[in-house]
Amino acid sequence: MKYRVEYDTLGEVKVPIDKYWGAQTQRSLENFRIGPEASMPIDLIRAYGYVKKAAAYTNHQLGILSLDKRDLISAVCDEIIQGYLDEHFPLVIWQTGSGTQTNMNVNEVISNRAHVLKGNELGKGVPFLHSNDDVNKSQSSNDTFPTAMHIAAHIKLVNLTIPSIKSLRNALDDKAKALSDVIKVGRTHLMDATPLTMGQEFTGYVSQLDHAIQAIHNSLSHLREIALGGTAVGTGLNAPANYGEIVTDYISKFTGLSFRSAENKFEAIASHDALVEAHGALKQTAVSLLKIANDIRLMASGPRAGIGELIIPSNEPGSSIMPGKVNPTQVEALSMVCAQVMGNDTTITIAGSSGQFELNVFKPLIIYNFLQSAQLLGDACVSFTKNCVEGLRPDKARIKGYLDNSLMLITALNTHIGYEKSAEIAKKAYAENKSLRESALELGYVSQEEFDKWVDPKKMI
Repeated sequence: MKYRVEYDTLGEVKVPIDKYWGAQTQRSLENFRIGPEASMPIDLIRAYGYVKKAAAYTNHQLGILSLDKRDLISAVCDEIIQGYLDEHFPLVIWQTGSGTQTNMNVNEVISNRAHVLKGNELGKGVPFLHSNDDVNKSQSSNDTFPTAMHIAAHIKLVNLTIPSIKSLRNALDDKAKALSDVIKVGRTHLMDATPLTMGQEFTGYVSQLDHAIQAIHNSLSHLREIALGGTAVGTGLNAPANYGEIVTDYISKFTGLSFRSAENKFEAIASHDALVEAHGALKQTAVSLLKIANDIRLMASGPRAGIGELIIPSNEPGSSIMPGKVNPTQVEALSMVCAQVMGNDTTITIAGSSGQFELNVFKPLIIYNFLQSAQLLGDACVSFTKNCVEGLRPDKARIKGYLDNSLMLITALNTHIGYEKSAEIAKKAYAENKSLRESALELGYVSQEEFDKWVDPKKMI
């Protein structure tokens, strides 16, 4: 590999000749060789493009950055946002907890790319933009990184996660309506209970996701707060007056989303309660999805030795040795995603509570886990909707058989003959393997006409 020489305050560093990053990025690559995966999320890097572009516009408006430097920074940031420079952001999340190396990675790429855009050869001559004095003007890693975290998280939630959950919610709602006349045995404690319709059962799932979506929406308010303008510890040292408000307006303009400058920059830098709260809503969503998935898993179990009330789509062969086997693979994939999200929530909980004094130093870990959860939930909901829920069918004959044989239909007699006599009928039917009607008539507690009138599943739902 060919190298060029870059410099920072510690001296010279060899950098791959074709990469736009500089000395500080290279030092991080060499000093943090931890793990084969877990690179800094590209969504965060693209969010950084909005941060640096907004900062350049604000600095120019406040008279401390020239127009040509503003426009040059903006041009490179647009390339970052559009994904043209992804290969130049190689750092892992296992670095300084403030994300300083990633902030400098962005600064260096903007400086060196701008140098090339001005017609110069990479590594030759003095760059027109200084990575610290120009690109990082009025900023600190401590306020740019949390700002990028909030932007990336907000964009991911509103563009992917929420719409995907809504699509699944709507598919379940369609099923609820289609199954509104399918009366089935209810189950509590995994034991037979009074009847309901399968449609009613599915409305419960719809309501769970309605609440999950609302919980995510509720968390967006705190996520909209921007730390930029607080610089190192929240005091705003080296940032001009009104910088925070102006830069936030530019971020809102460039992203098309509504952000606001955090009223208390000390909180915005020292804690990440906003992301803890928002991920709590994602965990709630995962809890709901796992419940829904497991219900479908159980109702589709069989097809002959399980419950077998639902027939799932045959997407692929389920076994390499058992011909004709179909497995609930979409349920299994969604379940694993939910487990991952729950684990990520534990990580974010620990990381969010572990900041000291004026800075939380778990920032890369928090945003990595947050974006992974938001992405996985969004993708899994799309897959589960398309490849499972939309193709679900009820086995009506199986459902009717269970219903007709259910002992818990006896509950309808409670108000007519009392709990004790009703229980006696049910116990006799179970012990002697008879129907409820047979047992009731043998005991003489009701007539056939009374039984048929009172024990009617259609009147019990």
